[in-house]
Formats: sequence, structure tokens, C-alpha cells
Amino acid sequence: MNTTYKTVSAEEAVKVVKSGDHVHLSSVASAPQTLIKALCARGDAGELRGVHIHHLHTEGPAPYTEARYEGVFQHDAFFVGGNVRKNVQAGYADYIPVFLSETQKLYRCGALPCDVAMVQVSPPDKHGFVSLGTSVDATLAAIETAKKVIAVVNPHVPRAWGDAIIPASMIDLFVEDSSPLEPAHFAEPDEVEQAIGRHCAALVEDGATLQMGIGAIPNAVLAQLGGHKNLGIHTEMFADGVLELVDKGVVNGAAKAIDRGKMVSTFLMGSQKVYDFIDDNPMVAMMDVAYTNDPFVIAKNPRVTAINSALQVDITGQVCADSLGTKFYSGVGGQVDFIYGASLSQGGKAIVAMPSVTNKGMSKIAPVLAPGAGVVTTRSHVHWLVTEYGAVNLYGRSLQERAKLIISVAHPSHREELDKAAFERFGPHFHFVQP
Repeated sequence: MNTTYKTVSAEEAVKVVKSGDHVHLSSVASAPQTLIKALCARGDAGELRGVHIHHLHTEGPAPYTEARYEGVFQHDAFFVGGNVRKNVQAGYADYIPVFLSETQKLYRCGALPCDVAMVQVSPPDKHGFVSLGTSVDATLAAIETAKKVIAVVNPHVPRAWGDAIIPASMIDLFVEDSSPLEPAHFAEPDEVEQAIGRHCAALVEDGATLQMGIGAIPNAVLAQLGGHKNLGIHTEMFADGVLELVDKGVVNGAAKAIDRGKMVSTFLMGSQKVYDFIDDNPMVAMMDVAYTNDPFVIAKNPRVTAINSALQVDITGQVCADSLGTKFYSGVGGQVDFIYGASLSQGGKAIVAMPSVTNKGMSKIAPVLAPGAGVVTTRSHVHWLVTEYGAVNLYGRSLQERAKLIISVAHPSHREELDKAAFERFGPHFHFVQP
């Protein structure tokens, strides 16, 4: 098969974008920065108006969200990452609330058009196939539905397996670039996060299939699992913390009911070690987000243990994970997908884990959610809640019972005021409830 391809410059490639078009960018480490720069240059030259830009979380600069591009680019992302958060909160960029599992559906059902997909891929193999590397997620759906597909061929993009492998014939324009992928850096867990990690790890059984996000708490959990056996991975993403467990043989997928022996994910962000790990590795299946985040697919594995974070929880168990009051901070993401999937799994555990207080000492457990806060996980979905003060299971508990349980893992300095708020809400009987 002919594996040669003709390349054009980034400046030439982005000329296919017209005013009013909807453009998808591949996610996280695979954000095509060379195309982003070229597209913004066209905006600077006054050649474009009203171009909609869609993506999940991206690493690296996101200049198209800046105030100077108002009227030129309309940023409508599926998740609010740190590189766009300030401009979303200021109103120069925007966010589409959507379950991560359905981001692909927005394109496939036509709710959102996709005129141009801008992605990064590995160089074609001898059979004429390229890999989407670290970003399959909704990017595959964008490629399938786009009128034009521009791919940056980058030797740093790992040749990931699974749905990441696509024929080069699906691509209209090729641009070459050899810039390293954007790495993600995570702080070491502090004492509070280590305590949360211990409580979460105590809930993980041998043979469990894990889903967890990124950051200090997931790393703290993973650091406690070295003595476990036959763990599996079915997640929306993983990072460096998993690699040591793979090396030790702790993560081997042997107890999974589907995709046995494989680590399933839809996007990745981490250090170069992660990108090197998935390169040409048949143990890793990078799959369409329609598969990884389908609760009924998730539930096919036994003992699915999903660990997700929160910004605030009220005393009835409502979980806010996307906003600080009216200010959007992140997004719905895959939390509901995996909490529901884990709850349907035989022996599964759905866990929400967070520090009991903010960096400023404010309680993250509140009598009621802050005005404007969004409920991502409803009180009827929530199961386990974990803070540094312990783990409580809210499933099947009444409002008053769960209030007692939730207050028991709040910071001690805030328990009295929470108890008083619960008394005022539920009446004098509240004090006699024995969870």
C-alpha cells in the first residue's frame, strides 16, 4: 500500500476554514498547536469571523479564547480546562454542558456540525494507517463527520492501538511538525491527599477494575495499591501513577470480564513516560469515548471502582463538580458516566473523594450548595464519600442518616455549624438518628 503523503504548510492548511465554520481540535497532549497558531494568524489578519472552536480539555496555549478575538472565534468547549478557565469565567469563551460519553454524539447526531477537524497523528505505518495517539475521545467522531480533516503528522505522537488506528485516507490535508507533545505535571500528594488516598485504597478489592482521573488524589490512591492483585483499568484517562503498578504486575486486567488483559482509555495526559508506554503497546486500547464512557459497557466488568472528585457536597449528598457558585471551573466530564456504571457493576463502588476544606479553610461540605453551583452527581446517584477523615457509604440512606454520615467526615472545626444547619433543616428528630 502507498504510504507516502503530500504535506502543506500549516498556513496553507488552515485556509480551508471559512467564517462561521465549526472546528474541532484534538484533545489534551494532542492539541495541534501549529494549526492553532496558523488559525489565530488568520484571525489577526481579519480574514475570519464567527469561527466556532470545540474541544475537550487541551494542554498548552489556547489564544483563541482571548478577548482580542471576540467576534473572530467563539470557543464552545466540552470541558473547561485550566488554560481556558479565566476567559470562560470572563465571558470571552464558553462551555457546552455535556456528559463525556455524549461528546461524540453531538457530532454524530448532527447537534453540532463539524466543518473542519484539526488533529495530530503518528506517521503512517507500512499499511497506510495512522494513530490518533493520546486523543480518541470525540476526535474520532469529528474526523468521521468533518467536511475537511487536517492532520499534523508528528513522530512524537505514539502509535496507540484500538480505535486510535485509522486509515490515512480519512485525512484531507497533512502538515508536518516535530514538536514534543505537551506534558502534564502533577504535584506530589500532601498529607491530606495521602490520607484520602489511604481511605480510597481501602475500598479497592483485588480484581477491581479502576477508573480515576488525574492529580494528587488519584496518585495517592495508586501509591497505596502495590499489594493488590489482578487490578484492571477501564477509564476515560490515566497518567503516570498507573505505570509502576503495571511494572509490578498489580495491573494486569486478568479479572476483567471484557477487554481482559487490556488497559482501556479514551485520552491520556502525563509525562513522556506515559506517551512512551502506550507507543505500539497492545496492552493499551485507546477507544472511542462512546465505548469507554458508556455506563452499560463499564458495568460489564465486575468490581468497577470509580474515584472522582468534587468541589462541594451538601449534607443531602448533592455533588457539585463543575463550578464554584456561578463560575464554571471544569465540566461534567465523565463523572456521572462512571458513577452510574460503577453502581451497576457487580460488586462495584462509586466514590467521590475530596479534601474536607478548601485551601482557604472553607468547608467543602455545606448545608446547601453555593448559589449557582451545578449538581453534577445527584443525591440519588451518590454512593461513597471520602475525605481525609474517613469514608462513608450513603447508598440506601435517608436524608437524615446521610446528613449524619456526611458531617462525620467534615473537618472537625465545621461539624458543629453543619450539625446546627441539619437540625434546623430536619427538626429535633435529627439528633436521635443513628446511621
